[in-house]
Amino acid sequence: MLAIAATVSLGRWQLSRAAQKEALQAGIDAQKLLPPIGQDEFLAIGDVRQARPEGSGVGGMLYRPVKLRGLWLAPQTVYLDNRQMNGLQGFYVLTPFAIEGSEQTVMVQRGWVQRNFNDRTQLAPLETPAGLVELTALVAPPPAHLLELGRAEPPLSAASTSAPPTGASSDAASPAAPAASDAVPGAPVGSYPIRQNLNLQTFRAESRLPLRTDLSLQQTGAASDGLQRNWPAPALGVEKHYGYAFQWFGLSALVAVLFVWFQLVAPWLRRRRERRERQPTVFFTQPNDPR
Repeated sequence: MLAIAATVSLGRWQLSRAAQKEALQAGIDAQKLLPPIGQDEFLAIGDVRQARPEGSGVGGMLYRPVKLRGLWLAPQTVYLDNRQMNGLQGFYVLTPFAIEGSEQTVMVQRGWVQRNFNDRTQLAPLETPAGLVELTALVAPPPAHLLELGRAEPPLSAASTSAPPTGASSDAASPAAPAASDAVPGAPVGSYPIRQNLNLQTFRAESRLPLRTDLSLQQTGAASDGLQRNWPAPALGVEKHYGYAFQWFGLSALVAVLFVWFQLVAPWLRRRRERRERQPTVFFTQPNDPR
């Protein structure tokens, strides 16, 4: 009985976790429908990892729409490998965005591009607007980290494997390239190539950009610049909790069936068999035929 109670309790706990995740998803969906925050309000945002509304589990500004003006720092574009969109493999394209009138730079997940399956190092050229542009995006966490097996491979040079992004920002607005001693091993100075994952703290040190490391932006709107933006919903694992709950309740049912069999049915069958064995055996003899 203790095992049944424990497994039922664990199943109910998993259901409660699923309900929490569904509430979190509802909060994210509600955030996306709020009016866009302006540039001044965005610049005043503190660390979003510490700003969470009461009971919502969503950072106060996470997943809020935002409108900014600034410059694309196209030479520092990063391609995150093994990212899916619409069931296809490709790259997430990330470019730092220098915000006008401030010293802040933010990493923007601009969109997705399909990779060349014959040679993944061949990258399609991107059309990056030059000069001041207006950006519409969602405030998002830093890019998701994928599992890396073994030691990460040295970065590949985007400059040597693909056509350079067109319309790069002016030199006056772009920061100086990192010194050779601070550059990524195996990559030319100033190139930011294909990577499996991107740590914003590490990238900030490599690029010497005043980059925010607590958040990124996820560009929204129709496909443009050769990029698709059908971003997947945050992976909260609701289905996982329902799956675990099903397993716990299934285990509880199995324990209940075994309990009924071994504690009730099996003893009853044994007693019935014993009663039959104790009954005397009666032999009937056929009388002799008088004929």
